[in-house]
Amino acid sequence: MNLKAQLQAAVNRGQDIIAGAKAAARELTDDEIASLTEINNEVKGLREAIEKAEQTDALIKSFAGDAPVVDPAGDPQTKTAATLGEHFKMTVGNRIAELKQAGTTLVTPEFKAASDYHSTTGIDSSLVTTVDRTIVKPYRRPVVSDVFGSGTLSGQAITYFVEGAREGNFTTVGEGTTKPQLHYVNPTPVTDRLKEIAGWIGLTDDMVDDLDFLVSEINGRLLYDLSLVEESQLLNGDGTGNNLLGVLNRSGLQTETSAAVDDNADSLFRAITKIQNVTGLQPDGLLINPADYQALRLAKDGNGQYFGGGFFQGQYGNDGIDWQPPVWGLRTVVTPAVAAGAPLVGAFKQATTVYRKGGVKVESTNSHGEDFINDRIVIRAKERLALAVRVPSAIVKVTLADDSGSGGDSE
Repeated sequence: MNLKAQLQAAVNRGQDIIAGAKAAARELTDDEIASLTEINNEVKGLREAIEKAEQTDALIKSFAGDAPVVDPAGDPQTKTAATLGEHFKMTVGNRIAELKQAGTTLVTPEFKAASDYHSTTGIDSSLVTTVDRTIVKPYRRPVVSDVFGSGTLSGQAITYFVEGAREGNFTTVGEGTTKPQLHYVNPTPVTDRLKEIAGWIGLTDDMVDDLDFLVSEINGRLLYDLSLVEESQLLNGDGTGNNLLGVLNRSGLQTETSAAVDDNADSLFRAITKIQNVTGLQPDGLLINPADYQALRLAKDGNGQYFGGGFFQGQYGNDGIDWQPPVWGLRTVVTPAVAAGAPLVGAFKQATTVYRKGGVKVESTNSHGEDFINDRIVIRAKERLALAVRVPSAIVKVTLADDSGSGGDSE
């Protein structure tokens, strides 16, 4: 989802809250006001990011002179890159068009070790081959950042406050007697700094000649693989060195344990209730391993019917099969990034925020080392991000029981 789509989604959420209050002819609740405040901050950040991106695009165009792009066939065309790969393709397109030798089509290259450059070495150039450049993309699983809140950052770090516990409470008292004292433990300031995730690939000029493949390489494998490392950091980062401090290593998370296999689904709902009771926030997501989701999806009632619908019809003969329905109405992300038997339930949008500075950057050069004299190009992708976990207790680590009967009483 691009920045403008994120902005529209945030505005829609705010409008829905206001419309709901108007429809019920009531004032906004405290929770709704808090949500609108958070949405307003998100909207401001997204607008700033969009403005910055537009300014950057205008700056690039000013240097390029808005010159028309020449495609390999020699036809001038003026267009704006829709993706990072398209931007790179347009940038080198003129030079590649001049270098191409008419009548020769190169086949896609073999893949080598990470330290090697992608090249056309080993291809029999004596064969003039017509190549089908249709790229069949493998399945790209959802990533956990899809359920986290998002924000932009202008500085080097983000400082926020984690609310402390309440000591003491109100009680009934007699006339003229001492009243009980309440003490709200001071919120603890937490600072999370930006961390950088980066990597690069090397290609020869002959490889760049296959522009369609290069676009796929940048938009597909390179950025997707970056997102998987980001996902691992957001979940499991240990906070040492250049690592993020991931959600699973934060203090203050709640836990819930299933007593038996038949209790697994119930334990997930108890986790939902814990979040509501302790934080007052509304749970909005479940991160679960494919093996655990499969066990839930294939569960049957006493009549042998699938709770989630069968392989020909929905639940109890109804139409509309959903192969991956949400669990307990939560947005369910099925991902191997979460360990089997250890799903996470959370109010992720409100309790966590992934801050990004500048988005993902893809840059290229032929001036690295001896690349210029060897007809090679280096493409680097990187991003800088920080993770804020404002309400750790709004996330519950659930321990499911397996077929051996392991598990325990719920906490």
